[in-house]
Amino acid sequence: MAINFLSWRFFFKRTFLILALMSSSGFSALAGGVRITSYGHSSLLIKGGGQSVLINPFKAVGCAEGLTEPRLRANVILASSELADEGARIAKGRFLVQPGSYRIDGLSVEGFTSPHDRFGGRRYGFATLWQWTQGGISFAHLGGAAAPLTGEDKVLLGRPDVLVIAVGGGAKVYDGVEAARVVNDLKPKRVIPVQYVRGKPVSNCDQTGVQPFLDAMKGIEVKKVGKTLYLPETLSGQTVINIMR
Repeated sequence: MAINFLSWRFFFKRTFLILALMSSSGFSALAGGVRITSYGHSSLLIKGGGQSVLINPFKAVGCAEGLTEPRLRANVILASSELADEGARIAKGRFLVQPGSYRIDGLSVEGFTSPHDRFGGRRYGFATLWQWTQGGISFAHLGGAAAPLTGEDKVLLGRPDVLVIAVGGGAKVYDGVEAARVVNDLKPKRVIPVQYVRGKPVSNCDQTGVQPFLDAMKGIEVKKVGKTLYLPETLSGQTVINIMR
C-alpha cells in the first residue's frame, strides 16, 4: 500500500507541474481558444490550436511611426498588402499576401481580394481579406480594407467569431461609420478595431482615433482589454468590441 500511495502522489505531483508549465507558457490556449497580443497599428499575434498567426507586421513609418516593429517569428504571417505599414517583411514565418487558398501545417487560410480604396482599386490598388479558423475560433481579418463588402464577400466571410477591422479612416481603410456597417453586416461575436491613432496625432497620417467607430456602434458593449486578450473556444452570441492597446 505504501508503494501505491507514493506512486499516486508522484503521479499527481507530476501532473500538477505539467499543467502549471503549460499555463505559464501560454499553452492553455492550444486545446481550445486563443491568446491575442497587440503590437499596435493593425498588427496582432494570435496563438492557439498549435499555431501562431501574425497579422500585418509593419515598419514604424506613416501612421505606425514611433511604434516598436513586431520582429517576431510565427507559423503564418497574413498581410493586407505589401505597404510598409501593413505588410512589411520583417518577421519570420510563411508570409502570405496574395489572395488564394492555403494549407500550412494543418491551418487552412482563405484570402479574398478587395479594393484598398473607395474607387474600385484605381487609386491604391487592392488589399487581401483573410479568413481562417484557429483554436476552434473563426477569424476574419479586414485590417486593410476600405471598400464596402460585396454580396460575395459577405457569403465568403460568413459570420466570423472574431472580426479584426480597420476603423481609422483616411484614404486606404474604413472610417468609423463604414466599419460599423461591416460589423452590422457580418454580426461577429467579437470585434477588434485596428488601424487608428492611439494617443497624440502622428505626422503624415490621415487616420483618426477609435471614438468615431465607437460612436457609430452605440449600444454595443465595449471592453478595454489592454495588450493581451484570451478568448475561449466558446463565445457568447452577442457582439462585444474589444479595445486593445
